[in-house]
Amino acid sequence: MYNLDLCHDSDTGVGGFDCGGAATEVLTYVISVIGRLEMGEFIPLVVVKFKEEVVVEDIIKGLEKLVSDVELVKSFVCTSSSKRFKGTDIESMEMLRQGFTHALMMTFGSKDDFNAFQAHPNHLEFSATFSTAIGKIVLLDFPAVVVKPPIA
Repeated sequence: MYNLDLCHDSDTGVGGFDCGGAATEVLTYVISVIGRLEMGEFIPLVVVKFKEEVVVEDIIKGLEKLVSDVELVKSFVCTSSSKRFKGTDIESMEMLRQGFTHALMMTFGSKDDFNAFQAHPNHLEFSATFSTAIGKIVLLDFPAVVVKPPIA
């Protein structure tokens, strides 16, 4: 079951549940990762466009520190369509990205671990910084449901 929590463009103030095909590429990647997940794990996926004035590298470094400091996070994946950031996505057409530049995915052992992470003081502190950097965002939170286990 997928739960679309948020789709909001801070430039226009428009929010809703239809952000078009921007998340399609990211979801394709996520599907490939899901095959390596275990039942019961919980995954928040964030697709974001940062504001122009934001130093994205600082935000990513902050995220890396956050996930390193909080043991509840089992894994963290960051991809980018920015040419100045490693993990560059140069394959996607801009019209499909719709301005989104980064995909961030964390894996937790359970939804309870995710909920504990959201209440963690380090997460609360970093969230204030992260929130002010967002220009446009899509957030999906979902449990891992392994349909086909990985081939050993």
